[in-house]
Amino acid sequence: MSPAEKTKKYTEISQKHGDPWIWGIYIMLLIISIVESYSASSREVAAQGIYMPIIKQCIFLSVGVLCVVFLQRIDYNKPKFLYAMIPGLAVITVMSLVYVMFFGEIINGARRAMTLVPGLITLQPAELAKLSIVTILSYIFAKSQKNQDISTRGMAAAALAVGIYGALMIRSGLTNTLLLVAISGSMLLIGGAQFKKIGILMVVFGIMFGFFFIIKHNNDKKEETFKATQQEMQIVVPANGEQYNGAMVQDGSSDVARTGTWKNRLREWWYSDSLVYRDITAKNQQEMFSRMAQAHGGLFGVGIGKSRECSRLPLAFSDYIYSIIVEETGFIGGVFVLLLYLSLLGRAAMIVRRSKRVLPSLLVIGMASFITFQALFHMAINVGVFPVSGQPLPLISKGGTSIIVISVAFGVMLSVSRTIANYGNKKNKAEETSEIEGLDAENPTEIPVRNVWK
Repeated sequence: MSPAEKTKKYTEISQKHGDPWIWGIYIMLLIISIVESYSASSREVAAQGIYMPIIKQCIFLSVGVLCVVFLQRIDYNKPKFLYAMIPGLAVITVMSLVYVMFFGEIINGARRAMTLVPGLITLQPAELAKLSIVTILSYIFAKSQKNQDISTRGMAAAALAVGIYGALMIRSGLTNTLLLVAISGSMLLIGGAQFKKIGILMVVFGIMFGFFFIIKHNNDKKEETFKATQQEMQIVVPANGEQYNGAMVQDGSSDVARTGTWKNRLREWWYSDSLVYRDITAKNQQEMFSRMAQAHGGLFGVGIGKSRECSRLPLAFSDYIYSIIVEETGFIGGVFVLLLYLSLLGRAAMIVRRSKRVLPSLLVIGMASFITFQALFHMAINVGVFPVSGQPLPLISKGGTSIIVISVAFGVMLSVSRTIANYGNKKNKAEETSEIEGLDAENPTEIPVRNVWK
């Protein structure tokens, strides 16, 4: 097949189904997810049976695939789609974040989830927030474009949105808030914001976080003092007159002091180079076993399904699945997975530069940044570059909410890439027209359309 025929075939596929490269990355991640999530489920297999973990994972992945197939067929430019993805998703996200902040289930010392169907379905609103902030910022930056720059009002609105989401998410995990800032920064760059404005915004976020940390630290110290005082009391007399030991007051329903947890994790991370000289304890077992798994993998790995550490490493099937991947496939397999996520971001950048408008550009780069940054955070935590924290590996780690949200992000990217591929096609003028007033701002990073899909 000649190069011209290949380009023509590629264009036809893109116009009908969306960018083939994105499809290829998505399918490859699905395959890795099925293989590695089952391989890393030794503890679940012992508790639930040999087939139940893989059945659950396949169910979530199947729902995710349906979401991708459905979304990639929808024109992203339709008002109903935009209203559902922007204000609709934002309302659901904020309501669920507020609910979890006060009444959510405690997972690993923090309120993170809410139960939708007892024993079957739980929702982690922090995952929804990452998706929602991309759509909100895309809308704000598209509406506030001025001379290929973002207006001051637009920057203020974006800062407010990120501040609200960050404040609601920070108790469920510091890395989620940092991830939110990273996503916002990448979208600011693509949206054409001046470096001066970006710098000012980062300083504002830093000051806001500093104030929050100080207030939170003081509140946590007061709470710890109060709990210590209760435990020192030998007898506690409640309102109903019954007596019980003060140590029984705490029922485990309240989350632990997060600032203390953050400081301990930072301290452990700072001195992590000395892990080899330490005994394995309940506090450092995640770090120790994850490093042992990676060291055991070597260059080429021990083979699929032959992991030694998956039965000892806590959360091997979710927060530390990358360590199992490296153990089974070695340094080569670990780099391959890393390149998959980086290639997604690179492909999104190519699509962005061939879009005529800023809204689709921001949707694509925002979704790709969200997925790639989350993957990089997960890998950095596993290899010790970042302090210990919970962050799933997109599409590969177990977790229904994360899989569905990541699949929705892929569906949006495919929808936008399909529309952009149809630019100039008489049958599809969606990229040239805007059905919602104010969302027709030009993309500041556009390059001439020539040999677009080679």
